[in-house]
Formats: sequence, C-alpha cells, structure tokens
Amino acid sequence: MKKNILIAPSILSADFSNMASELAVIKDSGADWIHVDVMDGHFVPNMTFGPPLIKSYRKNSDMIFDVHLMTEAPERLLESYKDAGADRLTFHVEACRHSHRYLRAIRDMGLASGITLNPQTPASAVEYLLEECDQVLIMSVNPGFGGQSFIEPVLQKIQVVKKMIKDRGLKTLIQVDGGVNSENSQRICDAGADVLVMGSAFFNEKDKKSFVNKIKGTL
Repeated sequence: MKKNILIAPSILSADFSNMASELAVIKDSGADWIHVDVMDGHFVPNMTFGPPLIKSYRKNSDMIFDVHLMTEAPERLLESYKDAGADRLTFHVEACRHSHRYLRAIRDMGLASGITLNPQTPASAVEYLLEECDQVLIMSVNPGFGGQSFIEPVLQKIQVVKKMIKDRGLKTLIQVDGGVNSENSQRICDAGADVLVMGSAFFNEKDKKSFVNKIKGTL
C-alpha cells in the first residue's frame, strides 16, 4: 500500500456521549483527519452534527476537521461551518446547481474545497470541476447511515476520476467513504484513493494505533 495514504476516522461511529475522549483517541491513533458527516434529514434520511456541536468539538482537538455536508442547499451552510471550525468543506454535486461557484467560495474562505459523488452519480459529473477541487469524495455506500457494506462497482469510478486528475496534472485528492475496512483498503488505494474515511472499522478496533499503522503499511 502507498505510504502516503491518509486516514480520516468518521465520528459518526464514535460515542457521542464521550466525544472529547473519542477525539483524543483519534489523535493518539496516528490518524490524519477527523471526518464529520453533517446530515440534514432531507438530502439523506438522518440528522447529525450542526455548527454548535462542531464548534464544541473544535475546542477539544487541533486536528484537521474534514466536514462533509450531506444537505440540501449546502451553499447556505458554508459560512456557518467555517465559523464552527471546519478546515475542509465538501458538498454533494447532486445537491447544488452552481457547484463551481461554491467550490471557489470555499477556497476564498481559506478552506480546502471538495465535491462529493453518490454511488449512482457518474464520474463525468466532476469533470469540469476538478480545477476548483482540493478533493473529490467518492461515496462507496448510499449516504445516510454508518456500518454499510462497500459497493464494489465504485472501484471503477475511483479509477476514472484518478485518470482525470492525472491527465490534468492536478493534485486533487480522492477520498473514499463507506464500508472501508482492512480487507478492502488495499484494492481501494490501488484504484486511486488517497484518503480513506473509516467509521465502524476504526472504532470497533481495540488497538487503533496498530490498526492505523497496518492500513498505512508501516507494519
């Protein structure tokens, strides 16, 4: 496995009643980012972290907060999540009519910008957005809930997006979220992923530091 793979544990699978401790565990494990799934109950059938919660978590961690907006009209929320402490903001191409404008707006705020593709959305949906993206988040489950199984055909989409990025000489990262675990992480990275979002696969491990080391290929 590539040595520069980044691990971003998703706090959707954390113990919400003990988040300060969970954030410390993530840092101690050697993981790179904290992935925050924001759901509005409309774009996806679940509701999670609003800006006040993110702001409170920010006080307990100096790690990169990678905020994934699974919401309708994400452009209305960019400022509030920036103010809450996001370092990276990603929204769904399916939810926004003017993705190019708002990717640029995120960068203008001083944050890293990202666009997300649902499993059924073709890679071509981001073809003309890549220059404005610091990352493309490819969903490998249908968004809304944790603990789902990886959708295998998504591997081909990862390969297609990776080729687009390479052909243009860009440094855009590919992030993969959904059903990622120690059994499929090699194939996902071989397809072109740079960042692995892990929820239950990470939090269910007793020795999280060894788990992160194994995934990164340092053992």
